[in-house]
Amino acid sequence: MSLTDRWTGQLEELRRLGRFRGLTPPRGIDFSSNDYLGYRNLPLPPEAELPRTGTASRLLRGHHVVWDEVESKLAQWHGAEAALMFSSGYTANEGLLSTVIEPGDCVASDEFNHASIIDGLKLAKAERFIFRHNDLNHLEEGLREASQARPPQRQLFLVTESLYGMEGDFVAPEIAGLVKKYEVNWIVDEAHTTGCLGRTGAGFVDHKGWRDQVLATVHTGGKALGVHGAYVACSRLLRDILVNRCRHFIFTTALPPRVGTWWLDVLGWVEADKLARRKIHENASHFHAALERHGVKSSARSYIVSIVLGEDASATNAAKALQEAGFDIRAIRPPTVPEGTARLRVSIHADHDDQTLDSAAEAIGRVLHP
Repeated sequence: MSLTDRWTGQLEELRRLGRFRGLTPPRGIDFSSNDYLGYRNLPLPPEAELPRTGTASRLLRGHHVVWDEVESKLAQWHGAEAALMFSSGYTANEGLLSTVIEPGDCVASDEFNHASIIDGLKLAKAERFIFRHNDLNHLEEGLREASQARPPQRQLFLVTESLYGMEGDFVAPEIAGLVKKYEVNWIVDEAHTTGCLGRTGAGFVDHKGWRDQVLATVHTGGKALGVHGAYVACSRLLRDILVNRCRHFIFTTALPPRVGTWWLDVLGWVEADKLARRKIHENASHFHAALERHGVKSSARSYIVSIVLGEDASATNAAKALQEAGFDIRAIRPPTVPEGTARLRVSIHADHDDQTLDSAAEAIGRVLHP
């Protein structure tokens, strides 16, 4: 079989399953992006006299003093000792996990963790225990067994998200008790809560007061903050380990310094933006209530609204109809979600008004219950 035949066969199989993907530009009112705070329209700061690009990794000539300032402000925001910027949330998760978790260690991972976490754990080559989503009994069973079997020189890790991007539910708060009981090194992906939770928007971990219980948190700018890049908030010791051992950091061209000025600008906005944080939660409550009035059930009550339909075709047909009605809502299909759980994923933003939310809920109800 030639390579062309192989690829053609793979694409034909995806078409047969209804899972062939293409690139579709935005159309209609945005209910699909992760612009939770509505920052896409924030004015950019004035041009600064900075180089156009990093042109090298930060360990060569790609570092700029602007990143020292950004990382210092990020650490302060989270009450952490240090922070380290990466080019994306994917590289931050994959790089962090594949650096700190070593062969012989044991790691428990929620079954619905993001692909970047899954890939990072594969690179780490540690013993993995995949526990049922937010199932505390199943998790404790795995932690107990791992604690008893683990050699003294090996480490025990736990990796979760704080808000699960396809389910729309939060990590079970009781997990913090298991972390303490079994002395687990806990890493939390805060991609969907950064900017949206807590007094200053620092995220779920800091909102819950768990900073001292976690080894590190991973945050992205490309969702609620609307800026390129991502970062790890952690101890100074862990930051030094990442700078010296993390291949995803060492061998990646630095973000342009100009992006650093965007970070400084958006951090000034988000810490003080209590209104947007309040509105996103008010809007989510309003939308869930509107869905219920139209007979639509969602899986959780956050600003990520997951409406599970089951079959792939049901989700893609519903999404197409909603886009034609003027609402940019997309279908999520396997392998992003488990088999038989294709769904509509609706993203609620702080700048949605009540009329728009009501209209979208009505359209969803009409499409799902014609």
